Amino acid sequence: MSKIKVIIADNSYLIREGFRSIITGNSEFKLVGEAEKADELTEKLLLHHPHVLVIDYTSPFFCMDDIQAIHQKFPGIHILAVTYPQSKATIAKVIENGVISHLLKDCGKEEIIEAIQSTAKGQKFFCGKILDTVLKGKDTVASEGVSCDGIKLSPREVEIIQLVAEGMSNKEIAEKIFLSVHTITTHRKNIMSKLGVNNTAGLVMFAIRQNLIETNKFLFTSN
Repeated sequence: MSKIKVIIADNSYLIREGFRSIITGNSEFKLVGEAEKADELTEKLLLHHPHVLVIDYTSPFFCMDDIQAIHQKFPGIHILAVTYPQSKATIAKVIENGVISHLLKDCGKEEIIEAIQSTAKGQKFFCGKILDTVLKGKDTVASEGVSCDGIKLSPREVEIIQLVAEGMSNKEIAEKIFLSVHTITTHRKNIMSKLGVNNTAGLVMFAIRQNLIETNKFLFTSN
């Protein structure tokens, strides 16, 4: 089985050393490069074509625009952002620019490992504090009172969130993606539990803030 190729992009030697230890200590991963600045990162991406790029877009010599450029030039590379707490607007912008998953630098080893594994598969993975900020519309990531435990959404769950947010009923979703109504109901319950929401409006707000649907397609339902 081929290993997940990873590149680290961060200006801090200590941060890179920490990620290096986690990545090289896991038999599923292969560290293929490190970069301290944007032009160096581009060279490494061209050379190694990693599955996952772990990047702090707030680190010196990197910026949010780098995320968009990387996503456009290397669409097959999945981006996992790991930063210190950021504003809601910043998080929304980098997700729009191409970040798939987002953690904070105080997340634990196991959460980082799971985030890399999920991101390599194209699955969204968020630190609990990041997701709390996105869902509740807070201005900044909470530093206290919110769990940092990761939340992973499968491609199927993302698809169902999109369809719910577009106003489709469980029956309509079941018919569209060829699953039973019972299966869709179970998926919705699991999704709502993961996201910490208890109604359709919460799913819709998540879809809008994560750019899973265009706002002009929004249709509120009471399902």
